[in-house]
Amino acid sequence: MAVLKARKKVYVLDTNVLIHDPSAILNFEEHQVIIPMTVLEELDKLKTGKQTIAADCRQAIRTIDHLLGDATPKQIEKGVPIKRGEKSDPLGTISILMNTESKSGPHLPDNLNDNKIINSLANLQSVLKDRQIILVSKDINMRLKARGFGVEAQDYHNDQLVEDITLLPAGYTEYPKSFWDTIDKVETIQRESITEHILRRSNGLEQLHINEFVIDEQGFIGRVTEINEDQVILEDLSQMDLLNQEAWGLVPRDIYQALALHLLLDPDIHLVNLTGAAGSGKTILALAAAIEMTVASKRYKRIIATRSTQGLDEDIGFLPGTETEKMEPWLGAITDNLEALHEDDENMHSSVNYILDKVPIQFKSMNYIRGRSFQHSLILIDECQNLTPHQIKTIITRAGNGSKVICLGNLAQIDTPYLSPQSSGLTYMTERFKAFPYGGHINLKGVPRSLLAEYAEANL
Repeated sequence: MAVLKARKKVYVLDTNVLIHDPSAILNFEEHQVIIPMTVLEELDKLKTGKQTIAADCRQAIRTIDHLLGDATPKQIEKGVPIKRGEKSDPLGTISILMNTESKSGPHLPDNLNDNKIINSLANLQSVLKDRQIILVSKDINMRLKARGFGVEAQDYHNDQLVEDITLLPAGYTEYPKSFWDTIDKVETIQRESITEHILRRSNGLEQLHINEFVIDEQGFIGRVTEINEDQVILEDLSQMDLLNQEAWGLVPRDIYQALALHLLLDPDIHLVNLTGAAGSGKTILALAAAIEMTVASKRYKRIIATRSTQGLDEDIGFLPGTETEKMEPWLGAITDNLEALHEDDENMHSSVNYILDKVPIQFKSMNYIRGRSFQHSLILIDECQNLTPHQIKTIITRAGNGSKVICLGNLAQIDTPYLSPQSSGLTYMTERFKAFPYGGHINLKGVPRSLLAEYAEANL
């Protein structure tokens, strides 16, 4: 019996998809990809300026231009084969869809670009009756309008690695009662004042990742230092030592903050990813560790602080002063936590000013990070939940030799349009880096900021 070939689909990409992932065109396998003329016009309007999205627009335009090459208008109308590599065979096609006015039948008013695209798709659907036409958009409202108008629509899922953020690794696995009750065989070795336990990778240990922690109610804490198909090696850590760690006068309030501080101060960990609810201590832990490692131990030469804030790209240019002065209102969380670190000083204001003068901390805009390379620096990125996977890759790749990156974020507070907890760059990075031997992730629990903040987080 002959095997029926799957029917090729026609995917029409919205502007926000190409801004979210400029290489999205390459991710639709053997299917036909269509870029509406309206989308090209929107990319053209957004490509200039210093906004973060401008660079993404320019990259998307370059990708389209590279794929089309020197194709003739007739070839573009028919569909140009998409070649994904120098040696790979073309797979799928790309074409441009001209704006067409609906001559008959229902249509949406053409005063909005979204409506122009939907009208064009409705006309295309009436011509290509044997093809499945799908609008791909990050805009929920546009997808709803398209479906209401009879056009199939879906979100862009290529970089969504998990369906539910509760499936993301927390950075630790907690065991009720004793962890050792679940272990049938262990080999313990002592070397250079370090105790290591060699375990068979079974009975739930298959889910552990490198630099993940094991915690039980009896006080045992182990950190995964090596892992392979058959074995897991746990470094035995002292709970007392972890809770008594100190960074620039800051002592962790619970075991989760202690685990985070342990990773932050580890010179062999090049990427630390801290998530958690508002007030769980992400920023103050990162800042205390950063100052400790630049001022006291002098492991890093400077601190680069940046963040993603909705409206930052548009508003920073209108603020007076230097780049640092422009960024300070957006990085208030940093200065707020500096004050918290020195609230017991006789003159807190003088202490904070002293730190800002003496500590090599630089506030950088996302606009000026692209293309830079930071050597022997500690890069502190706040509000990572508002970054796309493409943007977070752009920033992390700025880390040069001897640098460390600390990413902070709360997936419950996403302010960027078209991003969800599943599509956030913070989620993407957490899942992608779970097997990175020089990275660690901790999801902080509790809201130690205040009793009021704790109650609000739980009940509002």
